[in-house]
Amino acid sequence: MDYDIIIAIDPDIEKSGVAELNPKTRALEVANLSFPKLLDYLQFMKKYSGSNHTSLVVIVEAGWLNKSNWHLRSRDNLRAASAKGKATGRNFETGRKIIEMCNHYDIPVIEQKPLNKIWKGKDRKITHDELASFTGITCRTNQDGRDAALLAWVFANLPININK
Repeated sequence: MDYDIIIAIDPDIEKSGVAELNPKTRALEVANLSFPKLLDYLQFMKKYSGSNHTSLVVIVEAGWLNKSNWHLRSRDNLRAASAKGKATGRNFETGRKIIEMCNHYDIPVIEQKPLNKIWKGKDRKITHDELASFTGITCRTNQDGRDAALLAWVFANLPININK
């Protein structure tokens, strides 16, 4: 199904990366929202889409669908490994709660396995310049916002042409 509005979310315990994409116009907005503000935003967008007769879908990056999501380095001790595992688990739970709330609000939601990391940034994540080259986005972005924007763009099946 084609949607008029795609909201993609990269869950995080502090502030989740959120991208709103209109696939027809390729208008893309990126923000970072705390959990309460994200829930307010989702409720607003549900009302907006209902009053404007537009279709809406939420895509949540579901890292828990990966068999392994560890980013341990050989120099990490047990404390560092434990802290990374705890943070990963908290992020996963944030994503699950976002999905639970979308279902509660009757907003269509899809759990999306994280995209392959094929980019030039740290840990092969997408850089601002790479994202800007095919989306035209000019605002500042952080990694969570870029990941959400890429998730929305790929879900919309829009072209990714990297201008070198």
